Amino acid sequence: MNEQELTGKTRSHIRQFESPRFAAHEAAAAAFLKMKQSAADEGIELHPFSAFRDFEAQLKIWNLKFTGKRPLYAIDGQELDINGMSPESLVKHILNWSALPGGSRHHWGTEIDVIDTAALPDDYQVQLLPKETEEGGVFHKLHRWLDRNMEQFGFFRPYARYQNGIYPEPWHISYAAVSQPALSSLSLELLDKTIADCSISGQKIIQTLLPEIYRDYILNIVPPEFNL
Repeated sequence: MNEQELTGKTRSHIRQFESPRFAAHEAAAAAFLKMKQSAADEGIELHPFSAFRDFEAQLKIWNLKFTGKRPLYAIDGQELDINGMSPESLVKHILNWSALPGGSRHHWGTEIDVIDTAALPDDYQVQLLPKETEEGGVFHKLHRWLDRNMEQFGFFRPYARYQNGIYPEPWHISYAAVSQPALSSLSLELLDKTIADCSISGQKIIQTLLPEIYRDYILNIVPPEFNL
């Protein structure tokens, strides 16, 4: 991928699909659709709740959270009170759940947040929280199926467990054949340039913390070979 593709500034590497409706890298989408068909054989309606997200969409999420217009959550899903929180703490709490614009894996079209629409009760509001994937949770069956099957389709969970960076996101799956090279290509220098050239809330503290952010929230994933 080129710099514009890595940082979500273009859709040149992305294909739009209509049924189901989602946008993704073509290779990742092809593998996902095969996995979707396999899951359907066991009564699971594997659905792409969120896939490609461009830079501007990620920037909007970030700015809403930094300014308190969208809530922040602790690792247990409890809403946090940001009153009196230092800018550094605020940045890190945002990063626990939301990637830095320009540094989001969703920019690559290789990442898909998945749900099982067959398991949804009427009027259920999807939260994308770990409790939904655990025993007794609405998506427990889906995630036990993914545990057994997603590797054969080329997917893994980059945030399978907490490693002092992003909180666990079992619903977030990644197509390794494309995402691993993309991660290797996303440099600290490119991120620095991207942040300097945009209107992001907390820009100065982000730039100060950027080496730490790059180490702890971008490079710090659970790689495919350790997705057990």
